[in-house]
Amino acid sequence: MYKVKLLNEISSYGLDRFDENYEYNKDMENEDAILVRSASLHEYPLHPSLKAIARAGAGVNNIPIDKCSEEGIVVFNTPGANANAVKELVLCSLFLSSRKIIEGIHWVQDQKGDKEVGSKAEKQKSQYVGPEIEGKKLGVIGLGAIGVKVANSAIDLGMEVWGYDPFLSLSAAWGMSRYVKPATTLDVIFKECDYITLHVPSTKETKGFMNKESFEKMVDGVCILNFARGDLVNNQDLIEALTCNKVGKYISDFACAELIGVENVVLLPHLGASTPESEDNCAKMAVKEIREYLENGNITNSVNFPEVVQPRETTQRMCVINKNVPNILATISTVFASHNMNIENMVNKAKGEYAYTLIDTNEEITQEVIDHITLVEGIVNVRVIK
Repeated sequence: MYKVKLLNEISSYGLDRFDENYEYNKDMENEDAILVRSASLHEYPLHPSLKAIARAGAGVNNIPIDKCSEEGIVVFNTPGANANAVKELVLCSLFLSSRKIIEGIHWVQDQKGDKEVGSKAEKQKSQYVGPEIEGKKLGVIGLGAIGVKVANSAIDLGMEVWGYDPFLSLSAAWGMSRYVKPATTLDVIFKECDYITLHVPSTKETKGFMNKESFEKMVDGVCILNFARGDLVNNQDLIEALTCNKVGKYISDFACAELIGVENVVLLPHLGASTPESEDNCAKMAVKEIREYLENGNITNSVNFPEVVQPRETTQRMCVINKNVPNILATISTVFASHNMNIENMVNKAKGEYAYTLIDTNEEITQEVIDHITLVEGIVNVRVIK
């Protein structure tokens, strides 16, 4: 029986995909896996039985990735599961950044009790004039699942779309409209586009990359949409750019104290994936990832270990997580040979400092073999699935 701990409310659409071999609840102890959304695991004690953590969402800032890697705990996320929800909110914000809709709504709300509001509105509406987006230029920085959907929808809305992503995947390229213009550098986006939307992860390279130097290169009055991560933007530089009207509007899904009340800033309470459909999709994908790993050792959508998927064709499978150092595979093969065991299939892939190996055999994998391999220098952990 596999034990799964729930650290947040998880959609039943996903939980219903666990079969009779699983038990799950919020009070689970000695868990094999954790399902989480927003709860922080940075102070959470990682039990020796823990094998996997699945984040029902894309971002994993709430999970101690390095610590998990050291312990051989595979961390999954669910890229693309919430892409449509975020895309729709980005499109909504695109209109809000262009037309002064929020300002107009606030004016009407302030007229409560005034019976002449209708006639006053006809005179007041000229204060809330804003341009149409058709024919304008949109720069999409980051062409993953969300960025591609935003780019394609903007094309359908009649915008001229420029896309920038030096790490564009083949699947994303296949799914992107042929009318999206490739930007070879960020400067192309900055210099060309009336609107810019961010869809990149927060890394050492991207934190604060939207800063004074970037703003100075942009079109005057540019509208910036941030539905990726709050720390991509240097807030102090942004405030200065807003004050001199270099940036016309900033809409972000990440509330922060220093931007509250700043003119032409709209902050949302992280609503990007807050739809029932998105929560269902994320839960379904997260449960599938956990089951595939626990039952078959297969890894997809892991942020700390390589993708390794091998069909099960033998009675026993050994899963080995190790440091990405020389001679590990040779040593494992030698151990199998020394016990007169035949390896039917072996697949190995590396990702950064770590590697993952699946070894299939029809021989009985004894505890002696497991112990022998576990003691090899560079081995993080060994698991056998029967």
